[in-house]
Amino acid sequence: MDLNEKAVLKHKEWQGKIEVISRTPVTNKEELSLAYTPGVAAPCLEIEKDPELSYELTRRGNLVAVITDGTAVLGLGDIGPLAAMPVMEGKCCLFKEFAGVDAIPLCVNSKSVEEIVRTIELIGLSFGGINLEDISAPRCFEIERQLKEKLNIPVFHDDQHGTAIVVGAALINSSRLTGKPLEEMTVVVNGAGAAGIAIAKFLMLLKVGNIIMCDKDGILYRGAPYMNEAQEKMAQITNRDNKTGLLADAMEGADVFVGVSRPGLLTAEMIQSMNEKPIVFAMANPVPEIMPDEAKAAGAYIVGTGRSDFPNQINNVLAFPGIFKGALQARATDITDEMKLSAAYGIASIIPQEELAPEYILPDPFHKQVAANVAKAVADAVK
Repeated sequence: MDLNEKAVLKHKEWQGKIEVISRTPVTNKEELSLAYTPGVAAPCLEIEKDPELSYELTRRGNLVAVITDGTAVLGLGDIGPLAAMPVMEGKCCLFKEFAGVDAIPLCVNSKSVEEIVRTIELIGLSFGGINLEDISAPRCFEIERQLKEKLNIPVFHDDQHGTAIVVGAALINSSRLTGKPLEEMTVVVNGAGAAGIAIAKFLMLLKVGNIIMCDKDGILYRGAPYMNEAQEKMAQITNRDNKTGLLADAMEGADVFVGVSRPGLLTAEMIQSMNEKPIVFAMANPVPEIMPDEAKAAGAYIVGTGRSDFPNQINNVLAFPGIFKGALQARATDITDEMKLSAAYGIASIIPQEELAPEYILPDPFHKQVAANVAKAVADAVK
């Protein structure tokens, strides 16, 4: 039985990966009166007088909604909201298991930006935070932007920012290991969708020297005829020398490759054209842009992928549970750039300088300190 067959069998056995558990006993009349009528009226009236008490008198202060429209699910694409449910349930499991945060999966049967935003706006009071998940670009940018304006709770599109934060942490430790300052690095980001654009923006916050973005038609440069609106905006603030051409051209003299694209796009020759001690983060899933053994054979010094069966897994689970835990603890109304930067440095700092190695630039997701470190870093950054 292969992994896929076993996963289907286990999902049938589980019949869902989450359940609702009562936090209070209801075994007699007094307990019933306290948990429900008539006693429940008292906290209701307290919240009516002071809505902030909803964080203390209900589970709202530890509750996140994991919301999708099913248009960009893992590597599966637009499979629809119902088919996305196993992924959303899985995400809720990770919230609970890694950070003790309760999460509810919500699959919205619409591709309309306006309908999705309005739906989330209407239910927002039930939650302490909103985790947007697996929503296709460029719609995801507008959905997140509008929700940040309308809601006074954190809204976080994990496919964008979670990925970017963990890439940032990996690059921070790669810089520490190689001795190359971030400010002097040239990073090629291959794949200019939601994740790629978010990664590039985050690397700019980290003060990376030069970022060159590529998509299927080639390098994003000012005036390129094949770019969408979001890519045009990125071309204005990246690619310092307005370099043109294809991925191979972008890779010449680069220090870092970050792939959020498709399998097999990066070649040994491209790695050999890079600067000394090349860093390769080939994150296409399940098959990366180049397999780690091929990248190493071509001269890559550090290799990371999105897979758990290779060293240096660049996995969002290092980021989002702790980010929300910290944001909820601090009662943040937004997740700011400062909080994201703090999260990246919080992840990176778990590995002491003397333990850093080409095969160990990121902590294991099961490292007990990860969520706590990230939560504290994020909470400390809340203004």
